[in-house]
Amino acid sequence: METIIHLIALVAALASVVVALGHTGYLALLNSAATKRAGGGPVAEYVRSRWPVAGGTTGASLLALLLTAGPAFLDVVAILLAAGSGAVATKALQSTRTKYRSGN
Repeated sequence: METIIHLIALVAALASVVVALGHTGYLALLNSAATKRAGGGPVAEYVRSRWPVAGGTTGASLLALLLTAGPAFLDVVAILLAAGSGAVATKALQSTRTKYRSGN
């Protein structure tokens, strides 16, 4: 049973890290494009306001990954932390993509 909990915690933490790094990377790409354009000031300002969320979710997901190295109780804490940070990072990424979606 402890092995199953550990495996679930590890998968949840890795998924959370991927989502959080995806949000951070998307903000970095937006910031890079905004600084290269003449009218990119509002986008760069928005990105600066979103860095704390990206940093917080990335840090929390990395902490969850670190906690998976401990006993079963810490695996449960890691699952909760990974689920929370992953959900926040996903919501933040979706809202940013919706705001700055281009194309059709």
